[in-house]
Amino acid sequence: MTLTLYGIPNCDTVKKARKYLDARGVSFAFHDYKKAGVTQEHLARWASQVGWEKLLNKAGTTFKKLPDADKADIDATKAIALMVANPSMIKRPVVEGGKALLVGFKESEWDALLSQN
Repeated sequence: MTLTLYGIPNCDTVKKARKYLDARGVSFAFHDYKKAGVTQEHLARWASQVGWEKLLNKAGTTFKKLPDADKADIDATKAIALMVANPSMIKRPVVEGGKALLVGFKESEWDALLSQN
């Protein structure tokens, strides 16, 4: 299985995830979505798998600084548009490989995914 790790290089959680994969000898491609962006299609696919609520990082500074109007009445379409415009609002990291999709870094979830190989 080929893994792609989506995130921002200076994010502490992304750093932990990269160290986790490196320590286990798992090869992965890194996609910096702050520099390279993430398409609406990617986000829509991810949202259909895990729900937009899990993808949108409401606890982060970027979301908190939004005008109240932007934070009100969020649905999938609005959430995806916000994340395309502000990739820092995407929960980090996102790992995609085969049919698997992980959002955030929970070692037990990652162990379960990697044990399938």
